[in-house]
Amino acid sequence: MLVSTRGRYAIRILVELSSRKKEERVSLAELSEKQEISLKYAEAIVALLVKNNLLDGQRGKSGGYKLVKPASEIKVGEVLKLTEDSLAPVACLDCNPNQCEKAKTCKTLPMWSHLNSVISDYIFSITIQDILDGNV
Repeated sequence: MLVSTRGRYAIRILVELSSRKKEERVSLAELSEKQEISLKYAEAIVALLVKNNLLDGQRGKSGGYKLVKPASEIKVGEVLKLTEDSLAPVACLDCNPNQCEKAKTCKTLPMWSHLNSVISDYIFSITIQDILDGNV
């Protein structure tokens, strides 16, 4: 699994917003500047986060973005699942049931399956609040 910039930036944006007061809205320009993400790329990321009900966006003079729910309820795995094509360490684990022609005889498949479980368990155990608090 290789996490893309989209996944990393989405997490950084959520951490930035979680460091603010609960009702404070932050403009896209400020998020972009603070996190050193191009405005266009930040716009695409926040649009995805709004679409998936992690952020609330409001246009206008007093507009901006804020978290929809507490940072303690947003799992890193949830964010990465939205932003990444796959979280699997190997391609054959992308399909369920496994479509690989060697799946029944593959001696390495159990290792990859276990690694996939370890990764999934870990990223779904961490919240945005954990990152903010330095508890990872």
